[in-house]
Amino acid sequence: MARKKKSVSSLLITGIADKGKAVGRTSEGEVIFVDGVVPGDVADVLVYRRKKSMSQAIVTKFVSYSPDRVEAKCQHFGVCGGCKWQHLAYEAQLRHKFQTVKDSVRRIAKLDESLVLPIIGCEDNFTYRNKLEYSFSSKRWITTQEAAGDEVIDQPGAVGFHRPGSFDKIVDIETCLLQDDLSNQIRNFVRSYAHEHDYSFYDIKSQKGFLRNMIVRNTTQGEWMLIMIFGHHDGDKIKAIMGELEAKFPQLTSLNYVINTKVNDTIFDRDVALWSGRSYIVEKLRDVKYQIGTKSFFQTNPKQAVRLFDVALDFAELKDTDNVYDLYTGLGSIALYVSSKVKHVTGIEEIPEAIADANVNMAFNEITNTTFYAGDVRGILNESFVKKHGKPDVVITDPPRVGMHEDVVQTLLQLEAPRIVYISCNPATQARDLALLSEKYETIAIQPVDMFPHTHHIESVAKLKLRT
Repeated sequence: MARKKKSVSSLLITGIADKGKAVGRTSEGEVIFVDGVVPGDVADVLVYRRKKSMSQAIVTKFVSYSPDRVEAKCQHFGVCGGCKWQHLAYEAQLRHKFQTVKDSVRRIAKLDESLVLPIIGCEDNFTYRNKLEYSFSSKRWITTQEAAGDEVIDQPGAVGFHRPGSFDKIVDIETCLLQDDLSNQIRNFVRSYAHEHDYSFYDIKSQKGFLRNMIVRNTTQGEWMLIMIFGHHDGDKIKAIMGELEAKFPQLTSLNYVINTKVNDTIFDRDVALWSGRSYIVEKLRDVKYQIGTKSFFQTNPKQAVRLFDVALDFAELKDTDNVYDLYTGLGSIALYVSSKVKHVTGIEEIPEAIADANVNMAFNEITNTTFYAGDVRGILNESFVKKHGKPDVVITDPPRVGMHEDVVQTLLQLEAPRIVYISCNPATQARDLALLSEKYETIAIQPVDMFPHTHHIESVAKLKLRT
């Protein structure tokens, strides 16, 4: 028998949570996650799903609105599923993210929350991304306003972002505020060209259609990359649209295309054809240049990445005699960033393509004191590895959201490097690992850095020193 839905009156929303939800707590202590509200709102809600630890609800009526509510700038807010917190003042976003880190430090790591330093906000709340991936679909998401209107929609094809919960429906995006406007100009041109020349949009269910995806990347150096992904090969159509893009957008440093006939959208196992320009674009963080190829992994917010890396560099207290291990190094962005300050940096990364990029960028910068290994940190970081590369003076670790495997934590405890800098995109798993490392390490400070405004995501950097 289905559980009876429960109404809760005048629920005060107190914090933010994952996936754009906000959270409140009843007088009985029940935790309720709610869509469409911001901290400070008071609302009557209907609980539609209940579990022991928490419940989920929808708003039936607003009792009062939060003083931190603002009007979202994006015309697609609330429809495309991105930028969930645009309607929350940025200062309030920072306040709640700061609290998220403090809560994790106190509850999970069992450390004093005063170790958490004031959050570093992002000066550019919009146009901060250097990469956007758009999808084409023969089935455009029809908004509530469109459905209620009298206008006939005679162009169903869309290019934009997936509507949350609708894998085959795409929200047609006119203007996205996350990337510099040239990205909008390119996307809107491609849509218009496709309609004008009767190019088919991809149907994910039937796996048919010509225009499938497009990826737009740019750098702070003014360089742009476009990758067009086609669902099948049609030489005449490819030649026509790629030629038009080259003529229309001379700003493109790198113009490429891919034929993807697979079920999934990933292009990492597909050949990329260079149409014009270079096969890469160049980013620069302080004195280090990075070649970013069509399949390269790189920090999505480069301006804020500099601030994040500077925090890591400061926490590491590097000396020119130091031997540094950089775990989960990616394309070596941090390893290369700190290389001029130390004797040697050794990076480990599971993704071979990222290590290939790291080696390319090492040569690109004429850096000779870095070494990179492709493989699982858990498997590579062992006694023979340490014997070959020497005991580290500093370990920099930047694991994925799941944090470090417990075996890696135990290896670090055995290594007893004098200093550890732990960069994380998940305060909860970072706090868990800090608790494990506390067996031998003291956490000195934790610095939150907001890399992704208007989302719940938050990075934090922890400074640890070996107990003596």
